Amino acid sequence: MNWTGITSVYLLATFKFMFAPFTGSVIGLTFFETYFSAVAGGSFGAAVFYFSSELLLSYTHKKRILKNEQLLEKGLPIPLRKKFTRTNRLILQLKRKLGIIGICFWAPFFLSVPVGSIIAAKFYGSHKMTYPLIVIGMFLNALITTILAYFIF
Repeated sequence: MNWTGITSVYLLATFKFMFAPFTGSVIGLTFFETYFSAVAGGSFGAAVFYFSSELLLSYTHKKRILKNEQLLEKGLPIPLRKKFTRTNRLILQLKRKLGIIGICFWAPFFLSVPVGSIIAAKFYGSHKMTYPLIVIGMFLNALITTILAYFIF
C-alpha cells in the first residue's frame, strides 16, 4: 500500500473532489484505494464544512456589518455588492430544477467540497437528509470519476 499516495488523494478530495481520482491513477494506486480514499476525504471535508457552515456564515455576516459601520464612521459610502453573479444564477437554477438532491449531489462535486457543503447547508440545513445525501453523492461521484480515471482515460 502506498500510504503517501492514499494520503494525497484523501487531502485533495477534502477540497477539490472532482480531480482526486485522476491523481490516484497517476500516482499508481489501485482502483479501490483511490475510490475509498477519495470518498473518505470528500466525506470528511463535507462534514467539517457542512457542520461549521452556520459559524462561518455568521462570522462573515458580522464582519460585513463591522466593515459597513467603519465606513459610515469615516463618512465613506458603502459599496454595493453585485447580488446576481453568473455563479449565483447557476446555483439558483440548480436549486430550482433539481432541488435538494441536485444541490447535495452536484454542488460539492462541481464547485468544491467547502463551497458546495456550505451552499447545501445554507439552502437545506434544516432538512435531516441533507448531509446523508451529500455523502451518498460523494460515493456516487467518486465511483463515476474513478471509473473515468481508470477505464476511460
